[in-house]
Amino acid sequence: EKTLQELATLTGSKLIGDPNHRITGVEDLETAGPKEASFLANPRYRSLLSTTHAGVICIDPDSPRVEGKNYLISPSPTALFQKLIELFGKDKLPASGFTGIHPTAVIHPSATLAPDVTVGPHAVIDAGCKVGTKTHIGPHVVLCAGVTVGSSCYLHPHVTLREGCILGDRVTLQPGCVIGSCGFGYTTDAQGKHQKQHQMGIVILEDDVEIGANTTIDRARFKETRICRGTKIDNLVQIGHNSIIGPHNLIVSQTGISGSVTTGKYVVMGGQTGVVGHLEIADGAMFAARTGIKKSIKSAGKYGGNPAVPLTEHNRNQVYLRNIHELASKLRELENKLNNLS
Repeated sequence: EKTLQELATLTGSKLIGDPNHRITGVEDLETAGPKEASFLANPRYRSLLSTTHAGVICIDPDSPRVEGKNYLISPSPTALFQKLIELFGKDKLPASGFTGIHPTAVIHPSATLAPDVTVGPHAVIDAGCKVGTKTHIGPHVVLCAGVTVGSSCYLHPHVTLREGCILGDRVTLQPGCVIGSCGFGYTTDAQGKHQKQHQMGIVILEDDVEIGANTTIDRARFKETRICRGTKIDNLVQIGHNSIIGPHNLIVSQTGISGSVTTGKYVVMGGQTGVVGHLEIADGAMFAARTGIKKSIKSAGKYGGNPAVPLTEHNRNQVYLRNIHELASKLRELENKLNNLS
């Protein structure tokens, strides 16, 4: 239980309201009660400000406020509310009951593990692997031969790291993701049969990367596929071999990136974005959901559509498409008038 003054101090936010009001948890605007904190980040929920019973609302400085309520003011109410979630919810998720190295784990004698590594039930760590300090390896995780994992990493259950792959520090791998699966490469002979091109490279995940559940990142054909520092990749994403994903990218679920793609810094790809192989994408480029990227993007900006065009152009085209029947009808009417004149 915290007073609003304590919350403002802990989160570095500005308080408007009763400093002695007490908060015990968090909830959404619609269902929050007087002892719960909530937040407003999306304007579509602004009408709930007048009806919510929340004890305090996280809000940005420019949003209109309803009189008689308590507010914590921050330029990013979402980030502020996240601090409250972690403050009030830190003891709600059950902790693992397994510590140290579980007796069912299979660890090759040549593998090197720091003294404080945790290895869960039925994990497999193959020959020549190296695991850094404070790293957690969950149940049924597989580290194939020669894998290197840095310090303070967290590998959730059923993660697979294929041969030779390298993880930096503070990397998080969500359940079921596969790092270093074979790239999709075949040659087709004169009879139409497909012969596999063996993928002999590796995948490198730099510091502070997070990979979502059931995402797959293919090993390079002979060099490396690299995910640069700070990049966050959602669930169910496919990244092809030899791609270089730049620092601090955000890649949303069901995106597919073909081989040998290079992205710059701070690139954002909305859900179900598709990228053709061998392209380059500039720093700061942002793509709406379902964008089809078929040629290199050379400048920062917002893009959408298939093929990708500047987002304002895409939105304008969508308006025309919604009115296509009306436009076609007017066109036929004009054609008829022209025909009658002749």
